[in-house]
Amino acid sequence: MTRPAALLAVDGGGSKIDAALLRRDGSVLGAARIRTVDNDENGGDRHMLQVLEAVAAACRDAGRDPEAHPVAEVGMYCLAGADLPQDDRKIARWLSKRGTTQRDLVRNDTFAVLRAGTERRWGVAVVCGSGTNCAAVAPDGRVTRFPAVGPISGDWGGGADLGNAAAWYAMRAEDGRGPTTELRQAVPAHFGLRRPRQLMEALHFGTIDEHRLAELAPLVFEVARGGDPVARGIAERQADEIVLMAVTAIRRLHMSRLDVHVVCGGGIFRTKDRAFFDRIRGGLRAVAPASEIRILTAPPLIGAALLGLDEIGAGAAAQGRARRALTHRRLSRKT
Repeated sequence: MTRPAALLAVDGGGSKIDAALLRRDGSVLGAARIRTVDNDENGGDRHMLQVLEAVAAACRDAGRDPEAHPVAEVGMYCLAGADLPQDDRKIARWLSKRGTTQRDLVRNDTFAVLRAGTERRWGVAVVCGSGTNCAAVAPDGRVTRFPAVGPISGDWGGGADLGNAAAWYAMRAEDGRGPTTELRQAVPAHFGLRRPRQLMEALHFGTIDEHRLAELAPLVFEVARGGDPVARGIAERQADEIVLMAVTAIRRLHMSRLDVHVVCGGGIFRTKDRAFFDRIRGGLRAVAPASEIRILTAPPLIGAALLGLDEIGAGAAAQGRARRALTHRRLSRKT
């Protein structure tokens, strides 16, 4: 029988799941990326089955039998949907029944973003992709995080909320309830339509899936950069929500006087809108003057791998090897 790998690292967000098998020295045996289809089921059975699909793809990339369990001694699963301690325990029980790894460690995906985006093991991570979340670790190891389960936990932001806001303002601009905005034309045009009412009807009758409104997030920033005050207001609200989560975490952990790294990961941070980032930077420095924004461009899977390597006592050389190997290009390779 093939000896299990030392580590299985998984990063599972709202739009993709990455997985990698690693040796103790940080070298990658196999890695894979799959796209997810159930963004509302993070942590649920369907989402977890997709996690196993990504693991199987990584095994095949390594030339290993995906059914030969355990595939690794330690599994570090950094997952959207691991929002509350109860979620962590539920996911851990689910994984334990499958026996994919000998020891299962479950973390929220924000911790992977943090570990990937800074050489330190402490700081703040803000994820803003299909949804939004924030977690932080103090230099002494204390942790704070947010439930991040949507409006019921006080959240606003990410692609879904930006897209809904854009459609809302477009419709109100058309029927006279709201201010004039370029979103009135730009939003329906994204879907090949002429009027916001046509989009409303398509969403109502199900000919366009409501989840597709998240596609409008880049459009919001594009229109905002053109000077549209309504779109700029949506972008500013998103920036302020990011700042609010980060500074709340900083205050909770008494890090206002530290040169804390605030790692920002997720699709929203791919925008080229300088005003958006300037607003975030200004808001952070009003509370933590020495803070530094770091936009994560590398795969968050690196963070999951480093957390796993921390757990098994691997050194700096192993961590550097994993960082260099786990690139977007590597993960996008056909398995």
